[in-house]
Amino acid sequence: MNPKMLPRLDELEKDLQARRQQAETEGWLGEIEGTDLTLQFLHEKREQDARSEQPGRSVALGMPSVPARP
Repeated sequence: MNPKMLPRLDELEKDLQARRQQAETEGWLGEIEGTDLTLQFLHEKREQDARSEQPGRSVALGMPSVPARP
């Protein structure tokens, strides 16, 4: 993820929290469910980004081998 997008995720989360609060006030159960799902995806995206930035998370795949011809 582009680090420049992290402030945008903050803005989205703030907006979603406000929308969820309004939905609770108005009793819009479908809107609450949809907002919760979107917030869950946003949190997963943040976790995915945090995992990708951790040093030492590379995986050694080794050198490919060429099968011997019969």
